[in-house]
Amino acid sequence: MKLGFVSAILDTSSFEEVIDFAGENKFQCVELMCWPVGKAERRYAGVTHIDVSALDDKKVEYIDGYLKMKSVGISGLSYYPNPLDPDKEKREFYIEHIRKIIIAASKLGLKNVNTFIGKDKNKTVEDNIKLFKEVWTPIIKFAEENDIKIGIENCPMYFTKDEWPGGLNLASTPAIWKRMFEEIPSDNFGLNYDPSHLLWQQMDYIKPIYDFKDRIFHVHIKDIKVYQDKLDNVGALATPLEYISPKLPGLGDVNWSKFISALADIRYKGAVCIEVEDKAFEDSFEDRKKAVILSRNYINQFLY
Repeated sequence: MKLGFVSAILDTSSFEEVIDFAGENKFQCVELMCWPVGKAERRYAGVTHIDVSALDDKKVEYIDGYLKMKSVGISGLSYYPNPLDPDKEKREFYIEHIRKIIIAASKLGLKNVNTFIGKDKNKTVEDNIKLFKEVWTPIIKFAEENDIKIGIENCPMYFTKDEWPGGLNLASTPAIWKRMFEEIPSDNFGLNYDPSHLLWQQMDYIKPIYDFKDRIFHVHIKDIKVYQDKLDNVGALATPLEYISPKLPGLGDVNWSKFISALADIRYKGAVCIEVEDKAFEDSFEDRKKAVILSRNYINQFLY
């Protein structure tokens, strides 16, 4: 497995600064954010470390050379919008940018693009499945044509009141993943697997590793803490951030020994990228960089 981190936490850094940090701290790869240049839509979004709209051959050559000079790879290019947004204009914009990222990944000689399925939060799962098949069939075909694998993160995206009642990402449970892969049975369509989102939903986050072993293209290393006293007070129907908090690996409830062991069992050889969203380590930019290093120190005991 190749240890990396998600570049969103270094939001004010340039591409070069992100890669410098990775090389200096012995990371093998980085998952690079490729949001459209502009204002962030939400926390950890809107980060652009490669502007895919301006990626010409000269820029590709420069990026390749810089990566080689620092001995760092790119685990994947990533963008996490809502491609099933009920606003068709927004939906089309998101889809078009995903297509740009697929082309960029191909130009850079990469294999992985990570994103969300999206969801119409006011429709049922069944209605969203129909919309998903309509929207995503041509996207996955385009990925196949460019020899790119699409990894869908399993985050439900209903942490805030504006994301309720149904959340903004359909791909939140193994039952839904199974339906998705039945509807679009492509070898280029899989998961960017994050155990923390299953844990706070009170689901087994180990068994799906074995059940979907051929669909795991990329992995996020992010922990989560469930505060039982808060859950007892507000209940599971409250917005999740009322009773959970993202944490650095080792500071939450994920059993990383069992998790990495399961990945080893299925012979997973891809990237495992630390995703820092722990507010306790975000008082300053230096604290955020330290959080990435602390996470590396913890997770390395299971990888080396």
